[in-house]
Amino acid sequence: MKDNPVVQRLHLIRHGETNWNKEKRAQGQMESILTSEGIAQARILRSRLNDSGISKVYCSSSVRARQTAQILFEDLSEQIVYCDQLREIYMGSWEGRLYSDIQESDPASFFAFWNQPDTFDLTGAETFAEVQKRALQRLSLILAESTDKQDIAVVSHGVLIKTLLCDVENRNLSKLWDAPTMHNCARSVVNIYADGSRRISVYSDQPYEHQS
Repeated sequence: MKDNPVVQRLHLIRHGETNWNKEKRAQGQMESILTSEGIAQARILRSRLNDSGISKVYCSSSVRARQTAQILFEDLSEQIVYCDQLREIYMGSWEGRLYSDIQESDPASFFAFWNQPDTFDLTGAETFAEVQKRALQRLSLILAESTDKQDIAVVSHGVLIKTLLCDVENRNLSKLWDAPTMHNCARSVVNIYADGSRRISVYSDQPYEHQS
């Protein structure tokens, strides 16, 4: 790759564990907060980002992502850009409900969400394709703003990040949930090369091994 060097790196980071993650409750765009475990995850990841070279941070406007970004990038906190377009998939009537209750009341849509995401079409909710479209639109603006090719962090949510990684790999959204699992505070790194091509160099790296 000497003739096509890496000119920029994009760090895609999922927020830390929240109270609703712990309760197995659908979050979507409703607000939840980091647990003590989520705070610990972010602090450990912060120590691993010390030499990352990240100089610009974009973050979902959701509280859980904002909390995570403030821990990860304390020195850049006044420069973090918060973006509604980086929020999680809107889940409509599911938001705030336990996944176990959703599975019981709406088994077909629940199955589609977790097993056939490209077919998920819940009335009043976003589709995975719609999430990917807005995520890519915002990412395009982010990269256009980065004229000096500085390394960038995006702090967001599992579904949104997964849709971006599907795009990088030219992978259909039907395979969105394929391994590896994206645990809380997992970080994926996308290398951007001189010719504009992109490749994942780190996929869903976890801050530490004992996460549940």
